[in-house]
Amino acid sequence: MIERLEMLVALAREGHFGRAAESLNISQPSLSAGIRALEAQLGVQLVHRSSRFGGLTPEGQSALVWARRILADTRQLREEMRATRHGLSGEVRLAVIPTALTWAARLAAAMTARHPRLRLAILSRSAREIQAMIESFDADAGISYLDGEPAGRALRVPLFEESYMLVCTRASPFAGRAAVGWAELEGARLALMTPDMQNRRIINRIFADHGLTPRPEIESNAHITLIASAAEGQCMTIIPREIARSAAVGPNLVLVPLEGAGAAQEVGLILPDRDPRTPVLDALLAEARRIATPAGLPPSRNADRTEPRKGRRTETP
Repeated sequence: MIERLEMLVALAREGHFGRAAESLNISQPSLSAGIRALEAQLGVQLVHRSSRFGGLTPEGQSALVWARRILADTRQLREEMRATRHGLSGEVRLAVIPTALTWAARLAAAMTARHPRLRLAILSRSAREIQAMIESFDADAGISYLDGEPAGRALRVPLFEESYMLVCTRASPFAGRAAVGWAELEGARLALMTPDMQNRRIINRIFADHGLTPRPEIESNAHITLIASAAEGQCMTIIPREIARSAAVGPNLVLVPLEGAGAAQEVGLILPDRDPRTPVLDALLAEARRIATPAGLPPSRNADRTEPRKGRRTETP
């Protein structure tokens, strides 16, 4: 039955019989036969069929929730049994907001150094996608903003506070400044993230707090595009400090800190709130606490929180 549940999850994820079969390395007829066998076993129709995949029936949607939960429990059982004999191994799927990819790389390096049999798959996703992936068991954990998005049941561990840099050319009037206030960017020609990214929604909110509305000339969901646009000299961009220091390099580029209220955003590790956790997720949690940077978290944020935020548990390193 486990294999058939995997087929159902793959079909729901891919929305196409051929792609679902390919993702499982089986033939499409084998997938179709497996879904029909699962329907016979459960006594209900799970899939709307025509000449192509027509979506899941209401019973199929309910079965999908159970399938994801059962497969997650099965994986946890396998991990625990494997860990008792061979140590931690297998793959950890970590969904990460683009602005925290450098932190994800740091966490992955620390994990694989301590547990050589582990593999980490780092997936760049938006904050909303990360939440959905954790809830649907498509990701084992995430690194995302801890404020601003609807919170499901999750354990959240602060890692650092994201602050922002202005990226401009040496010819910009801001280039020689020690810092720039947000209000000074009124009417500036900007390249910013697309509105579907929470990073952009945060920047919009900070501008609004200063009575401004940004009207970027260029929008992209990739920071490298924004940096390249700034390097051309026609506009400036605003990106997180971590990304700026690692990616915004070049003889003609200058990084200037942005200052002002509301400019720091808490980012952290998000784990499914399940008891017990897998040994792998326990190790990921321990490593995240170890590498969290006190310099990125003010003392008030480093203090233990005894009152969890609504709908989630929060721990600090």
